[in-house]
Amino acid sequence: MPVNNKIVLNVSVLELKTASLVKLMTKRVKIAHISDLHFSGKQDRRQLDAFDRLLNHFNTVGVDHLVISGDLSHNADQGDWQLVKDKLESHALFHWDKCTVIAGNHDVINLEEEMRFYNALNPLPLLRQKAFARKLADFSLFFQELITGEKGVNKAFPFVKIINFPSVKIALTALNSVYPWYPADNPLGARGSITAGQLRALSHENVLASLRECFVIGLCHHAYRVYGTDSLIDQAFDWTMELKNRDEFLVAMKVIKARIVLHGHFHRFQSYSVEGITFINGGSFRYSPQQYSELLIGREGGIEQKFLSLP
Repeated sequence: MPVNNKIVLNVSVLELKTASLVKLMTKRVKIAHISDLHFSGKQDRRQLDAFDRLLNHFNTVGVDHLVISGDLSHNADQGDWQLVKDKLESHALFHWDKCTVIAGNHDVINLEEEMRFYNALNPLPLLRQKAFARKLADFSLFFQELITGEKGVNKAFPFVKIINFPSVKIALTALNSVYPWYPADNPLGARGSITAGQLRALSHENVLASLRECFVIGLCHHAYRVYGTDSLIDQAFDWTMELKNRDEFLVAMKVIKARIVLHGHFHRFQSYSVEGITFINGGSFRYSPQQYSELLIGREGGIEQKFLSLP
C-alpha cells in the first residue's frame, strides 16, 4: 500500500517509499505491459487459461510491475473486471505496487446498448455524459486498490503512482482517454479525448515537484498514432479510433518530462517516437495472448524495450 498520499487539483499522487526485499535484489526494473484483453465472460475459457499462463510467466521471470492499458472487458461488463481481478489475485499481483490498470472504451461503453433506438435518438447528451461518468467511477472504485490505493474513492483520473525501487524511482502518470459515445462525433465509441482538466492538473507545480527525481511514464488507453497514411480507407479508420486532442496530450507529456508513454487500443505491438518521447503500443492480448511488451529501466534511466513471446 502507498505510504504517502496527497491530492493536488484532483490529482492523486501516491508514493511507495520502500520496495520489497525481492526488488532490492533487482538491478533493473522490469515492467510488463499488456492491453486489450476483451474478456467476454466465464465461457471465455481459452483466453482465461492463456491469461493464467501469461501471469505465471511474469512471476517466473520476475516482473516488478504489470501495466494493463485498458479494455479488460469487451462489453463494459463488471463481471469481466471480476475475472481479471480474480486472476491477478490468484497470482499475487493484485497489489498497488505490483500492477496498474486503466479503463479502455470497451470497459465503459457498451456499443450495442448505446446504439439502441431509444439511446441513439436521445436528445439529452447530458444524461449520456452522466451515465458515462458513473460507469467510469464504477471502474475506478472496483480497481481502487490498483489505482489510488484508497478505499471508497471513485474519482481517480488523473493519478500519479510513484514507486521507489532501489535503482530508480518510477512514476506512472495515468489519464483517462475514453470519450463518451455520440451518434455523430463518436459513432463507434472508439474515439478518445482527454479532458482539459486532467491535462491542466498535471502541470501544477506540486505535481511537477513530485515527479522531479522520477523516471516518468505516461499512460492512457488511446494511441497517439494509428495509421496516419494517405489512404482514404485508413484515414476513415483513423478518425474512428483517434485521440482527438493528441497534440495537447503530447504537450502535457513534455511538461511532466515523460520518457515513455504506454497505450493500447490500436491492436498492434509497436514502438514509435514522437518529438523525443517513445510511445509503446501494448498490442492485443485478445488476438496475441502469448505476446507482451517488456520494459527494462536502469539506475541511470537507461531503457531497453522489446516485444516478447512466451517460450
